[in-house]
Amino acid sequence: MVLPLQNIRVLDLTRALAGPFCTMCLGDFGADVIKVESAPQGDMTRVWPPHDRGVSTYYLSTNRNKRGLAVNFRDPKGLALLRRIARDVDIVVENFKPGRADELGLGYDDLRRENPRLIYASITGFGRDGPYGDWPGFDQIAQGMSGLMGLTGYPDGDPTRIGIPVADITSGMWSAMGILAAVAQRHVTGVGQRVENSLLSSTVGLLSMQAQRFLSVGEVPGRTGNDHMVIYPYGTFEARDAGLNVAAATQDMWLALCGVLGLESLTTVPEFADNTKRLANRDALRELLNERFRTDTAIAWTRRLVEKGIPSGPIYALDQVFADPQVVHGGMVEEVAHATLGPIRLLSNPLRMDAFEEGKTVRLPPPEIGEHSRDILAAFGFTPGEIEGYVAEGVIGVRDGG
Repeated sequence: MVLPLQNIRVLDLTRALAGPFCTMCLGDFGADVIKVESAPQGDMTRVWPPHDRGVSTYYLSTNRNKRGLAVNFRDPKGLALLRRIARDVDIVVENFKPGRADELGLGYDDLRRENPRLIYASITGFGRDGPYGDWPGFDQIAQGMSGLMGLTGYPDGDPTRIGIPVADITSGMWSAMGILAAVAQRHVTGVGQRVENSLLSSTVGLLSMQAQRFLSVGEVPGRTGNDHMVIYPYGTFEARDAGLNVAAATQDMWLALCGVLGLESLTTVPEFADNTKRLANRDALRELLNERFRTDTAIAWTRRLVEKGIPSGPIYALDQVFADPQVVHGGMVEEVAHATLGPIRLLSNPLRMDAFEEGKTVRLPPPEIGEHSRDILAAFGFTPGEIEGYVAEGVIGVRDGG
């Protein structure tokens, strides 16, 4: 079956995480993503630990379904080569510091003159302009400045970053969404457009109901640890062997929870009569619930609660996640042959579509530096003589045999 972006070509000028995550999403949907790396070092994440037999696992995590082209950005011939490729692609994605792409002759205005159908996506730390437009941006900086860290952690503890680079990842997702919208609009208008996004705006865009509390009624929400900010009991509890998440989000669920725990007497306690009162008295209620939860295992309580329609589940470490039968059933790990590592396991795209045959989303492993340089240039009309001349002059890098 034809993949949704089968005939779309992407020139990926990004590195680190936000940009590569964006282009990985496009690659998952079938786009031909050409990952351009600066020769000879390559993407900065290649040196970030830990490594699997010399290959960074960080790099492996965000570069599936791409082909690799290594280019010497310090050589004018390398930049000219990229401009030539840009004439015949559908999408360019870059995450240089604002203004750097223009300095290299790879900015939007430069490229769209020869390719008016081009969709040009930029991901920055804080935006292309404005008071912080020239500031460098990294994930944790955006987590802090967006207010996300201020909402995360315990009330008596420090603001806490989320355990994954959520600003980078969501910036990649927002950007991929904008690019797909631009592709759809191009079918109508016949022309491309610029798509812009930043780590800061992407993370502010996640604040949802917490932002609305401030915008509508002026409340500045604080940190609530593992408790839901407006519903109780909805949070983490203590089973005999592990933590347990329980979400009794409605009055009926509250009554059912008391029944499962054998604590029907709590349903007549005035302090717990409704959600507002339970929220106000959650510390006392938490201890009463935990006293019962500690009598059995997290998975045992989960099965009882789910049977009564109460969402719940154990809290896993990653080894438990990937051993979980539902995760295994969902095919969230796929195997692919890597150029130097042999068979490796990678995360799957979580979406399932008819276009993904047998639910498989990983077609290509993360490329080695310059692994496909010759093939890519040949596909864009470069002659064998030109290609070998570039190799000899160090304009492009190639992996042995690439």
